[in-house]
Amino acid sequence: MGGSKSNLQGIAEAVVELLRSVGWFGIALALALILVLRVALPRSERRRLRAPALLLAAHVALRLLLMGLGDESVGREPLYFFELLTLLLSIGRSCFILAFDVVLGRRLHQPLPAIIRDILQGVVYAGVTVVTLRAVGVDTGSLLTTSALLTAVVGLSLQDTLGNVFAGLAIQAQRPFDIDDWIQLNDGGPIVGRVVEINWRATRVITRDDVELIVPNASLAKAPIANYSKPTSLVRRSLYFQGPYGVPPGQVMAAIAEGLHDLPYVEADPAPNALVAAFDDSGIRYWVRYYTRDFQRCEVTDAEVRARIWYALDRHGISIPFPIRTVRMDMVDPAQDRARGYEMRAAALADVDLFKVLPETALTQLAAASEIRRYTAGELILRQGEKGDELFVVERGDVSILYTAPREARPTVLAELGRGDFFGEMGLMTGEERTASVRADTECELVVVDKSALAPVLDGHPELAEQISRLLVARQDKLADHLESLPPSRRAEAEDRSSQLLGKIRDFFSL
Repeated sequence: MGGSKSNLQGIAEAVVELLRSVGWFGIALALALILVLRVALPRSERRRLRAPALLLAAHVALRLLLMGLGDESVGREPLYFFELLTLLLSIGRSCFILAFDVVLGRRLHQPLPAIIRDILQGVVYAGVTVVTLRAVGVDTGSLLTTSALLTAVVGLSLQDTLGNVFAGLAIQAQRPFDIDDWIQLNDGGPIVGRVVEINWRATRVITRDDVELIVPNASLAKAPIANYSKPTSLVRRSLYFQGPYGVPPGQVMAAIAEGLHDLPYVEADPAPNALVAAFDDSGIRYWVRYYTRDFQRCEVTDAEVRARIWYALDRHGISIPFPIRTVRMDMVDPAQDRARGYEMRAAALADVDLFKVLPETALTQLAAASEIRRYTAGELILRQGEKGDELFVVERGDVSILYTAPREARPTVLAELGRGDFFGEMGLMTGEERTASVRADTECELVVVDKSALAPVLDGHPELAEQISRLLVARQDKLADHLESLPPSRRAEAEDRSSQLLGKIRDFFSL
């Protein structure tokens, strides 16, 4: 052991003697290392060359000062010590950057953690200081022996700080999380935030409320940590709501699956789903699970999922039960409430071209059998290629007609409809597949008429089927007001199409 120590001391003294004997060789070596690093380092990392450059400049200044003072000047030894120290520190810093940032960093394809870099750099600086002390004749062994008591006192006083340092080293070695990872700490309560820095003493986290949280590394090493960014960014979210006992769970879960279709930031694979979680006092508790890759906005996505659930249940006539201990007293007359909804539906249907040919009694019958559905912004009301037997009248809001051509991924907007417009008439009259999709651009209220509502009207007035078929053809040609002005050949073609459509309507409604 003593022999190896003597060998190290001999090497150190030989290096210092070499630098001293060749004079300006040490300065040339330090300058050459700086120039090599300037070429090897990216422009964004060249700021690291400031330290070796400043140290080299300090060495040159001290060297010139010593040359001016002469060999017999008093106080020359301290200046000589700092002259040699600055030169060796400049060379040591440049060699460290070359070894760990240029060579090792490129092989690892990522930089070393900051805390490990600082420790290794400290070891280099300590070694340079020891070599310099040996060069000026200081016995470093005796110096360390006399400072043992001081070291013990400092260690006891800084034991918390040292605990944080070693905990930081353990975190960097194990890497349970990286910078920009979203983690949850359970130290005295759940805390969720994004890691922005890991330093010697603590880890800095920005919470979802944009509050900076400083967590000591020692506390972090002891606390359970949930990492939402590893092993992948895919995260499952869970929401709960109650449904009524009077509606079958299969119907409720089907409505939820329909409502969560094509929702932004909700993954289609794995698809969202609902499970029966429990039977509570006031209703059946359902567990809704969905996956997202954007954890940062998960609270906003949770809110959008809850809103979609409400709209989906409302369209299917499924109410969310109130707690059974709540007493509700409504003074609204149900007959007046039904009449108010009927008046709105009747007014909306009276403006539809297809129904203007209906007698007042038939229109009243149709309005009584229709219903109102609500959709939120972004929901698909109809899907291209699906069959349906419903007509929709826009009572409030805006919708877009979308067409997806074969072998194309994105749909084209064909038209934008607003209050008073209607769509889905061919599905209502013939049950054919939808030729385009319809999407709600804003929150919408739609008056819906289906086959079961229109069938009694056509049974009572079979002659209306022919008039409606002619109006459908005219609407398709955009000539509802000028059908008689068509040329004879075009008028005959329209009449033929009207006859074919009339046959489809009679077959569909069994007239």
